[in-house]
Amino acid sequence: MGLFSKKSSSKSTSINSNGMGHKGSSTSVNSSIKSPTTPGGMSFSDRSFPASMQLPPPPNPHADPVAYLRSLHAIRERTKYVMDAAEKQQLTNFIYDRTKWEETVRYVVSIIKRDYAPDYHTIPPHGRWQHFEVGGRKRVDMLIASFGAETDTIEKTKRLIDLFVVSVLLDAGAGTKWTYKSKDNGRVYRRSEGLAVASMDMFKDGLFSSDPKNPYRVDGSALKILMPDDLARGLQISPANPIDGLHGRAGLLRKLGQALDNKEYFGLDHRPGNILDYIMHHPTTEQHEGRPHVLVPTLWTVLCEGLAPIWPQSRTQLDGCSLGDAWQCSTMPPGQFWERIVPFHKLTQWLTYSLMVPMTKLMDVVWLGEHLLTGLPEYRNGGLFIDTGLITLKPQHVKRGLDAYHANSKKEGQPSVEVVPMFSAEDDVIVEWRALTVQLLDKLLPDVNHVLGLHGPEQLTLAQMLEAGTWKGGRELAEVSRPNTKEPPIMILSDGTVF
Repeated sequence: MGLFSKKSSSKSTSINSNGMGHKGSSTSVNSSIKSPTTPGGMSFSDRSFPASMQLPPPPNPHADPVAYLRSLHAIRERTKYVMDAAEKQQLTNFIYDRTKWEETVRYVVSIIKRDYAPDYHTIPPHGRWQHFEVGGRKRVDMLIASFGAETDTIEKTKRLIDLFVVSVLLDAGAGTKWTYKSKDNGRVYRRSEGLAVASMDMFKDGLFSSDPKNPYRVDGSALKILMPDDLARGLQISPANPIDGLHGRAGLLRKLGQALDNKEYFGLDHRPGNILDYIMHHPTTEQHEGRPHVLVPTLWTVLCEGLAPIWPQSRTQLDGCSLGDAWQCSTMPPGQFWERIVPFHKLTQWLTYSLMVPMTKLMDVVWLGEHLLTGLPEYRNGGLFIDTGLITLKPQHVKRGLDAYHANSKKEGQPSVEVVPMFSAEDDVIVEWRALTVQLLDKLLPDVNHVLGLHGPEQLTLAQMLEAGTWKGGRELAEVSRPNTKEPPIMILSDGTVF
């Protein structure tokens, strides 16, 4: 059945010892797992399409492998090869222990129940908006209120898109030592939430705007001259408060400034927020029942093509084009060069999830094709599967990773406690780990919905499970397992542009 088929089934499945579903009758909480209707699970926006709207087909990988590897379709399709190898115990770097499957499902369910039962419908989709609200402060709402009544809804949405784009691109791993003291309440935050609050403070201070009369914007002119020292001040970096990948982050934002010269996507004033105009006037966008209906691939294309120039040229290239967050993987079956590449596009997917939220809340957009998005292959979701024992790094790679950790720990400011294996982002261990993460999140969703007793339109979407279960669960397991550093079970040498 094709990727765009909207099949549904009244039949149930049950978990066998391999963690795989087979047709059968409902017997207990451990079985009768309802099959998902799409690879990523049906979402509220993936109800019946208006008859006039159709999702575009995936690019032909043999005719245009670059376009294919940059597409959403390729992420799920390519990572599936790694999952197939796991089922056959043919992974290069990890051991897949199917006996840990139910334990993993139950742990994720316990986190979701603890925080949301019985009001599962209130779980927001995974996105940057929630990170801004750390500590219970409605910072985004307060920011919108500060714009003033004279600012119309379109401009308010553009300003949030400006903020969210910069904030997400700053959201690579911060390391174990960095913290940020919020200007609005004086509290100290770490990691993703700290980066979110810091980015909002810098946004309000006008660091990303070239217009002295309007700090609440991001434009290419300001970003092109952004130096690491400017960013360091905004992030409160000091010798006692270091962050991983400062120069990589600053370089990424300067490259964003150059990419914003693309007037087709970003308008004459070179703002990320102008993608709203492009999307709303795109020929595939239609109005139905007074609401704009937008294809997720339309937003994806803008972000993937418009932001393509920002990624380091040292990344995997094909036909002279940098593919961004896409890497060679030894577990892939033999084939041409492009067939050995596994794409993830984690920051682009994180940005897609995040930008959909303000456009939905402020512009009342209905998104079609959200099921094409995958789970995010980052260290919280991936760490969950290691800390539950579902996947385990093979001994020879543990030794190699520990040697790298010890070498890195000799550098000033680097952690030297709670030793864990460490690898660079392009290492085969990390690529295989991330591919498994994408697939295991897909496999997890229907089982989590079953154990929660959610069916039909009540089922959690993949974005909701990421928000309420796996991302949070991965973080909490890290805090228990490694309380001094709260680091993931495998460390990634960050350049500020991955994870």
